[in-house]
Amino acid sequence: MMNPIPYFIIIAAACAGFLIALHIRRKKQAEEKFVCPLNFDCDAVVRSKYSRVAGVPIEIGGLIYYALITASYALFYFAPTLLSPIISLAVLATSGGAVLFSLYLTGVQMFALKEWCSWCLASASMCAVIFGSALWIFLI
Repeated sequence: MMNPIPYFIIIAAACAGFLIALHIRRKKQAEEKFVCPLNFDCDAVVRSKYSRVAGVPIEIGGLIYYALITASYALFYFAPTLLSPIISLAVLATSGGAVLFSLYLTGVQMFALKEWCSWCLASASMCAVIFGSALWIFLI
């Protein structure tokens, strides 16, 4: 019998990540100043030259990633026959890629921008939680 805990953790973290990315997207579109809960300069980070990859805003990629992870793990939980080893490995690899990209972006904040964004750090944390829980599922 499958353990529901890592699935629920992933779905909750992915929903939280989606809401963070959505918050960033809406603030940027409305051209509103960011209020960072930890008193950082989020504007300097989310409006920097590093805020796009191939012309696409990073938060758009986050919205897509978090939506796909939420849908995937909800499907895997409610229809476990869909969770083949190859699909499981592909979703795990995607989560691993998201963690690596989050580490890169955290390094950009630390070394290139010398500014921090608490929303970005929260999103990176959600990626780490998702990857850790996905690894848990993959290994059990």
